[in-house]
Amino acid sequence: MEKLFTKKRILGDEPALNGLVAADMQLTSLVKEKKVPGLAITVLKDGEKFFQKGYGFADMEEKVLVNPQSSVFRIASISKPISATALAHMVSEGLIDLDASFYTYVPYYPKKKYDFTIRQLASHTAGIRGYRGVEYGLNKTYSIKESIEIFKDDELLFKPGTDYLYNSFDWVLISLAMQEVSGIPFEEYVKQKVLGPLEMSNTFWPAFDCPQSGPADEVGQTPMVFEEQKRALTRAASVRAQSRTSDVVKFYSKNRLGFREAIPVDNFYKLAGGGFLSTTEDIAKLGQAYLQGKVISSKLQKDFLTAQKINGASTYYGLGWQVSEDVKGRPYYGHVGNGVGGYSNFFVYPNENMVFSILTNCTDPKIQLELDVIIDQFISSDNLIL
Repeated sequence: MEKLFTKKRILGDEPALNGLVAADMQLTSLVKEKKVPGLAITVLKDGEKFFQKGYGFADMEEKVLVNPQSSVFRIASISKPISATALAHMVSEGLIDLDASFYTYVPYYPKKKYDFTIRQLASHTAGIRGYRGVEYGLNKTYSIKESIEIFKDDELLFKPGTDYLYNSFDWVLISLAMQEVSGIPFEEYVKQKVLGPLEMSNTFWPAFDCPQSGPADEVGQTPMVFEEQKRALTRAASVRAQSRTSDVVKFYSKNRLGFREAIPVDNFYKLAGGGFLSTTEDIAKLGQAYLQGKVISSKLQKDFLTAQKINGASTYYGLGWQVSEDVKGRPYYGHVGNGVGGYSNFFVYPNENMVFSILTNCTDPKIQLELDVIIDQFISSDNLIL
């Protein structure tokens, strides 16, 4: 009780100032209480920076501090709105029809009992299964096309359009269809249509890890052949890593004793659904572009940001975007992401004209309730703090 009165004496009763300071204190406490190693946040209001700050460590061992402008995190499922934006461009160009069969674009995918469309994949109503067992943390070097071997022979879990099941394999299939239609790598199309135009220069995809060489009799190749393959993989790495910088944070997971370095994973194959890396500032640019209607046509934007319905009930999910209301009834769209070594929030509040981008470098830190409160505190504040 004494701390409460002390706070009121220092801050007074101005609700806006109290909201900002309270939000900052709660963000600080997430690090102090060892709930996350590091966190970055960028908040925009009316197109301007309202709040931007880094907390904790990008690298705990080296004591490298988080920088909200340059620290690069795994953004997990925030990748979906980025990919959905690229898909919208492809739809506007007439290359993909959302209501066409997936097999129109990928005819070699094993036939299932039911047909399903691109729209159903994008809205998670196609019946494709989710991760099983260790699939969540795979560390195998798959191309997008190669990766469908993980789930391609499994039957649909339900008749498309009759149920909803959130998963990232849906977006593996969408990215494959986009790649087949465009004739260029999925990541390059995203770079050309989304990352470049929106100046998201710190958003990129995972580096390619070349396999280490072993004795020739183990790999069944002569050293010369193996070295040539390794050189080819290195050339591929220069394409896949493109913007990789020293600002990529170290990825952690929690255990009873604190934080440990997260298991190694290769997320390239599921780039569209959960593989991109980015900064809070870059993600905020995407949200602001949507607020200003600068990305795609208003008709197409409305299509992607309209929650789908199953038997008349909302799924609270559009096409690659979560579309819902918070506990106070305020509409928003965006995405929450959780992956190995990263947890993320991206919310656009159109009525408040605000964008929130929050990234951490820890697997499932279980802080969503705290983040919800913090976002509410920012919405209740109207002071400009950079």
